[in-house]
Amino acid sequence: MNDNPSDAAQAAIRAELERLRLEHHDLEAAIDALIAVGAPDQLQIQRLKKRKLLLRDRISMLEDQITPDIIA
Repeated sequence: MNDNPSDAAQAAIRAELERLRLEHHDLEAAIDALIAVGAPDQLQIQRLKKRKLLLRDRISMLEDQITPDIIA
């Protein structure tokens, strides 16, 4: 049985990847902006960084789903 997602599923995964990458980039920009202005709210910055890490993990998982397994 083929474990690779169908074309429609791959398209959905790619769309989700694009959305997550954009959100990840936006979070990075927001964190950089807060640090640049010397925002005293370290808790907010830590929450944004945690969300960014969760997004990175989700992106990695989705990329693994659409990358074909190569048997060496």
